[in-house]
Amino acid sequence: MTAVNDTKSNSAVLLLTGIPGLEDILLWISTSFCLMYVISIVGNSVILFIIKTDPSFHEPMYIFLSMLAITDLGLSVTTLLMILGIFLFKSREISLDACFVQLFFIHSLSCIESSVLLLMAFDSFVAICNPLRYASILTPPKIAKMGLVCVLQAVALIFPLPFLLKRFQYRRANVLSHSFCVHQEVIIYGLSIAILTLGLDSLLICLSYVMILRIVLSITSHMESLRALNTCVAHLCAVLLFHAPRLGLPVIHRFGNSSSHCSSHWLQIFLGYVYLLVPPLMNPIVYSVKSKHFRVRIIRVFFKCY
Repeated sequence: MTAVNDTKSNSAVLLLTGIPGLEDILLWISTSFCLMYVISIVGNSVILFIIKTDPSFHEPMYIFLSMLAITDLGLSVTTLLMILGIFLFKSREISLDACFVQLFFIHSLSCIESSVLLLMAFDSFVAICNPLRYASILTPPKIAKMGLVCVLQAVALIFPLPFLLKRFQYRRANVLSHSFCVHQEVIIYGLSIAILTLGLDSLLICLSYVMILRIVLSITSHMESLRALNTCVAHLCAVLLFHAPRLGLPVIHRFGNSSSHCSSHWLQIFLGYVYLLVPPLMNPIVYSVKSKHFRVRIIRVFFKCY
């Protein structure tokens, strides 16, 4: 996107990018995206319904999981109409103001999800390393304060971004690099946000698991240590699904010009879809598969429906 820092033009139109070169299979792509959105929205809604209605799930771990589900629902809803509009109706145009609104919600929700994953790592750390004080450390009021801090931090970091972008002058038609509005066109600020939030959260999650491993390896019973590690598998999958593409995207935007332009562009598009579509899709599946109690409850809900 080309911008000049002297005057501003609010009448410019931004053009979103689909998947270049795959126009022949556009119907299959749009069908796949529709299916992914349906599974994401239904899966996360079921998780929220079960946690809300079943008192046995009113525990810190499941409260954090409900926070993750709410964030994933927000990400899905924020991008749903825009991406499906491109692939189903070839509607690529978006106004500046609409793009700035979507940009704010996408990146603030991403920051919140990163923080929630960190809180879930802290939950695993307390449960394994200090189980006797688990209930007294993670009380409902403290969990509510943690959630509020996550939201306020994300809003404080992302809120200046639309106003910084509004100061620029845009051409009548600017082609964006994705099917949604991202901040990578403003490289320095975008990379700083990634380092301050996602990078720091990733580091703290790694430190949490280093301490968890120290405790687990000190357990004499092999079965007990495996049982303790098994409780962390679902969270580790969620962390990898979210952080790997999300940290890679701004780096590729920043340093992609030094490599093959075509391969870098394709990798940017691929990682963009992965980090927005895959975590909301896979998180309900991963947690349902790893938690037998949760899986049984979901099956009961669907049997009651039918």
